[in-house]
Amino acid sequence: MASNGDNTPPVAQEKVNTDIVSLTRFLTEEQTKHPEATGDFTLLCHALQFSFKSIAYYIRRATLINLTGLAGSSNTTGDDQKKLDVIGNDLFIAAMRGSGKCRILVSEEEEEAIVFDESPFARYAVVCDPIDGSSNLDAGVSVGTIFGIFKLPDELLGPNKKVEAKDILRPGTELVAAGFTMYGASAQLVITMRGGSVNGFTMDNSLGEFILTHPNMRLPAKRSIYSVNEGNSMYWDHWVNEYFKDLKFPATGKPYSARYIGSMVADAYRTLLYGGVFAYPADSKAPKGKLRILYECAPMAMVFENAGGQALNSKMERLLELVPEDIHDKSGVFLGSNDEVEKIKGFYKKYAK
Repeated sequence: MASNGDNTPPVAQEKVNTDIVSLTRFLTEEQTKHPEATGDFTLLCHALQFSFKSIAYYIRRATLINLTGLAGSSNTTGDDQKKLDVIGNDLFIAAMRGSGKCRILVSEEEEEAIVFDESPFARYAVVCDPIDGSSNLDAGVSVGTIFGIFKLPDELLGPNKKVEAKDILRPGTELVAAGFTMYGASAQLVITMRGGSVNGFTMDNSLGEFILTHPNMRLPAKRSIYSVNEGNSMYWDHWVNEYFKDLKFPATGKPYSARYIGSMVADAYRTLLYGGVFAYPADSKAPKGKLRILYECAPMAMVFENAGGQALNSKMERLLELVPEDIHDKSGVFLGSNDEVEKIKGFYKKYAK
């Protein structure tokens, strides 16, 4: 680059990427691949996107405007609700109602499913955990939103049709889309469609848009990292203890590295990026497990499978095939790289009674 003649060093030219793929553009381009698409799904995703942006905004401002204290009530699974839990839930409900494309919504914060009778022809059901890991908010640890989308059968559409919670007690194999947003140093959105790839977006606050930064995410086949709450190990089944003991004291090679944040979205996102395994096994204290099948396990399982990994429960059954008995039904969870989950299956086969 030529100098300007007065011996001052030249000014470097900033390279500007003018071909930015925003989430809005991505969804529009995906829609054009399906000539039969009505646009309803895209509009629903835009409403979801708005709720993610709003939650990200409030989390950034939380400590400044005193939003992190307990709200004084507990949610359906016994967790003390934070003010941000309530705000996140309200934002989700308002966005889904306003979209006109959501017929029924299940939220971790609501004991019952919410049915939008004002949208009788809406064909989608949304399940979500609005702010997962909220007990970590006061410590500034990353929290997130997990979501899944089901398509309702035609026989449930119309003003004279009744839609109930039992209508979405379906296996995760019927999800049409799923994903999560992690609110950390930046907001990261991961989304996948049934049978499609997994794509990651990062919130650009200056543009106010989620930008595609991690296209076609794929899990490494193996990685020596495990993520689990070992404080529960005294309650684990024998086979689970044997498995993690082997990771820490292998007969050959180096021990695995432990990484545990205590926020499912953050732990799962790290596992998705780097590989390894994330586990929350069922145990004697929580025989059915701790994580909810409909709006935590199934959406995460869809993401991990579409990225080349595996997702199983504590009986080594495929998470996506579980049918929840009620909207807040729970399960044990093992998510991770293909080879690492195969190793877990081996220990279950060897030691489980």
